[in-house]
Amino acid sequence: MGLLRNLHRDAKLLMASRGIRSFAFSYLNVVFAIYLDRLGYTPVMIGVIFTVAYLSGAVLTALWGYLSDRVGRRKILMLLAILTILSNLILIYFSSLFFILAAVIVANVGAGGSGGGGSGGGPFNPVEEALPAEKCRPENRNQIFAVNSCVGSIMGSLGALASGLPQFLQEDRGWSAVESYKPLFLLTIAFSVVLLFVYRGINEQHQPRKTERKMSKSTGAFVTKMSALSIVDNFGAGMAGALVPYWFFLRFGVELKSLRIIFFASYFLAALSFLSAPVIARKIGVVRTMAFSHGLASLIWLCLPFASILNVAAALIVTRSFFAYMDNPLRASFTMAMVKSEERGSAAGVTSLARIVPFGISPTISTYLMQTVSLTLPLFIGGGLQLINDVAFFLMFRHVRPPEELAASRLEGPGVEKVSR
Repeated sequence: MGLLRNLHRDAKLLMASRGIRSFAFSYLNVVFAIYLDRLGYTPVMIGVIFTVAYLSGAVLTALWGYLSDRVGRRKILMLLAILTILSNLILIYFSSLFFILAAVIVANVGAGGSGGGGSGGGPFNPVEEALPAEKCRPENRNQIFAVNSCVGSIMGSLGALASGLPQFLQEDRGWSAVESYKPLFLLTIAFSVVLLFVYRGINEQHQPRKTERKMSKSTGAFVTKMSALSIVDNFGAGMAGALVPYWFFLRFGVELKSLRIIFFASYFLAALSFLSAPVIARKIGVVRTMAFSHGLASLIWLCLPFASILNVAAALIVTRSFFAYMDNPLRASFTMAMVKSEERGSAAGVTSLARIVPFGISPTISTYLMQTVSLTLPLFIGGGLQLINDVAFFLMFRHVRPPEELAASRLEGPGVEKVSR
């Protein structure tokens, strides 16, 4: 609690905004593909819509990260909240393909605006990663990122429960299968208005500056390695995980009231994993924690296709959440530790771009395979690619230690591995 009490006011506001945003985007992530199905779109077309959303989001994410270094974090966050309002207004009033694409391009609503479990993601990601790193001491960075992710995941788990609202409106109030989803879009608009006031309260200490057009050599080398790994990892993640709620819907015919419980439990366990991450990292190191936890999650993905019963599949996906999201705050903290402070927004933007582009391409391939070959094949491909990434990450960074680990090791004595930056 002392850590939070001494935390910079801006970082506290950012945590509050993360919680609000995660609540809204988590229920949209659960229902959006099913909403498109209700509108009459085929699985392949739904995959195309998600691909457009992720690819456009990749470009915009890199752009927002670049601009946040130059015009300020607060202005970009406020702009993103306004774009979220516009996107949800489009979804309320229009359902044609042109307007659906316009909505997901504007703000990635329902398709990547938030990482699973409120772990962050989408256009907000580079700015949300850069700000906390500027508001804490290096030795507290892992904890701050973990608590920030935990807040998002807890609120995301509660938001997942709200995904049952359309089914309630259909069964108890007689609403149509399409109109019953629109109150969720309206609710997101209300949350985005609140976010505008929260972001407005940030008294940003970061002074926007004109940085060099090119990254420094050390930052560029590190970002290149992380981006290459992210391409493999997130192509697999998009194959296996981008449409998990929709996969459950197709495989088991799960209703929204059951889906919301599954993803509430998943996001709640993700919150526990975020709190566990810095504790484990202090004992075995950041790199080992990231590689081993994510590797276990990849192995669980490979087990999921063999689950022919809903309860078994649900247990696997919930268990996987504990391991899969543990590396999220550590990865963000690790990236911010290894780059220069004035390049953090740009670095986060580039690594986010490397995550979102492959994550965006793969849903179209995944839904095509689901529709024409097998519902389970994308899970095998996705889990396999993620496992390859986990092994490669460990081999590539096993001798790399962030500054705070090096400082702690110096206090303990000699025999420290050298950090490469």
